[in-house]
Amino acid sequence: MEMKKRITLELRNRAPEKVTELVLDNCRSSNGEIEGLNESFKELEFLSMANVELTSLARLPTLSKLRKLELSDNIISGGLEVLAEKCPNLTYLNLSGNKIKDLSTVEALQNLKNLKSLDLFNCEITNLEDYRESVFELLHQITYLDGFDQEDNEAPDSEEEEDEEGDEDDDEDEDEAGPPGEYEEDEDEDDGGSDLGEGEEEEEEVGLSYLMKEEIQDEEDDDDYVEERGDEEEAEGVQGEKRKRDPEDEGEEEDD
Repeated sequence: MEMKKRITLELRNRAPEKVTELVLDNCRSSNGEIEGLNESFKELEFLSMANVELTSLARLPTLSKLRKLELSDNIISGGLEVLAEKCPNLTYLNLSGNKIKDLSTVEALQNLKNLKSLDLFNCEITNLEDYRESVFELLHQITYLDGFDQEDNEAPDSEEEEDEEGDEDDDEDEDEAGPPGEYEEDEDEDDGGSDLGEGEEEEEEVGLSYLMKEEIQDEEDDDDYVEERGDEEEAEGVQGEKRKRDPEDEGEEEDD
């Protein structure tokens, strides 16, 4: 009943064919399977079934897009060859805390060509002499065993890997379609560097000087206009006085 409720909660608002991650930890399997988990989860990329009392993988549905499979703390002792058929694109497999005892059981994982990380921590096989060297020699495709590579370098966390992939995608997006002006700035930096900034300052200074000269010239033009206007008014005044004198002169001539 608990298992059914868990799956119902996971899928309440989503159809199985749209689910990419599914966590069924602590549910209970029946006859080697979890009821409700079937091939309709065709887009599933991450599946966790930790501590579900799973004894076999024979009834695991075909999940061709599955990349990460968590099967820790179960009772699995063999039958790993079905993973190459059911989940051919697995890159990460966690079998820690199971009943795996010998190398022949692990040999069945050779057909998982994309497998990069395998976890067998707390399995009896880890007590074998030269366990790590033997597994790396048997499974040439893996990079990490129990969280470390052959040089004892720790594997990055899944979240860190996703962040790095996200950063790379962001960098590619910026390179392909950066904000307006970005390419111009990059080209300017490559061509001129700091010289461009000096050039811009000089342009700005020249522009300001030019504007100031224009303003001064405008003031001089205004002064010239005022002087011309004054000369015109003075000339008009002289002509008016002349007109006034002319009639007087005519009157004097008549009297003569």
